[in-house]
Parts: sequence; structure tokens; C-alpha cells
Amino acid sequence: MKRCLPVALVVCLLLQGCVESRPTMLGAPIEGINHTSAAINRFSVNRNGGHNIGPYGGGGTQVCCAVLPRQWREGLTVVVEWEKDPNVGASLGWPPLGTDAYRAVYKQHAAKYTQHRAVVEVAPYQELGVVTVHFLPCDQVKVAAGTTYAWLSEHPYQYPRRMEVPSTCPAP
Repeated sequence: MKRCLPVALVVCLLLQGCVESRPTMLGAPIEGINHTSAAINRFSVNRNGGHNIGPYGGGGTQVCCAVLPRQWREGLTVVVEWEKDPNVGASLGWPPLGTDAYRAVYKQHAAKYTQHRAVVEVAPYQELGVVTVHFLPCDQVKVAAGTTYAWLSEHPYQYPRRMEVPSTCPAP
């Protein structure tokens, strides 16, 4: 019996090499699209990614990576965190960059940045692709993660690039 154990162990290890395993989770590139007049200074999906996006900008710029399941499942969510600059263009007329006066003005400006966090459902996808985060008025976000791009008709969210803030925002 003692002699069979090492042989059985070797056979099991050899057989494992014959099994094709596919990862259940994959890393997917992240892009953001800002449909608002504010600047998104940075953002992340499950603490990954995060470039800045100017007002009504984004798309095309991808960073790595949000880890999501290969196959979409009911109730799939991600955590999106972002920093918003509501006073875009306030830096016009500031003192020269690198001066003490500039740093003082910047410090006052940056104090008005707002931090946001949302748990967001991911739109159904057939195959994992680019993770697209749509920043909408009223600090709402939508996330898609398929193989289609935001400007294609198959993309689950078809928002206009420029969206105005409504007179009243929906309750969170």
C-alpha cells in the first residue's frame, strides 16, 4: 500500500496536465465616458484603472484592468469610485504654475472637489470585453462590459454625449 501512494500521486499530477482549464475571471480594459459638464479627475472600477476625463469627453482611452467573470451572471456589480471637479475652467487667470500663489489658489480650488462611490450593476454581456463607465448627471453611473463600443448600436447604453443636469435629481 505504501508503494502505491507515490505512484498514484504521480499519475494524478500527470493527468492534471491533460485537463484544459479556463480562468473564470479575466482582466478587461477600462474606459470612461463623461456625459456631464464637470471634470472627472480620476475614477476606478473595483479599485483599478482611472484616468481623468474632461467635460463631455472620454472613450477611446483605456487603462488596465477590471477583473470580471468571463461569463455575465445575474446581480453582477462593480464598485465605481470617482473624484469630480465641478468648477472646470476655474484655473483660467491663475498665477503662474509652480509659484506659491498658484499652490495657494490650487489648494482652495481642490477643496471643492467631490468624492463619489457607487455600487453599480453591470449590463448583461455575452463575452467580456471593454469595461465602459458612463458618468451621467446627478452623480449616476452605468457600466457595460461587452465586446461592443459605446458608439455602436449594440452597446447597451445609448446616451447623448452632452447631458444637462435636470432641475431635480432622482433620490439615490
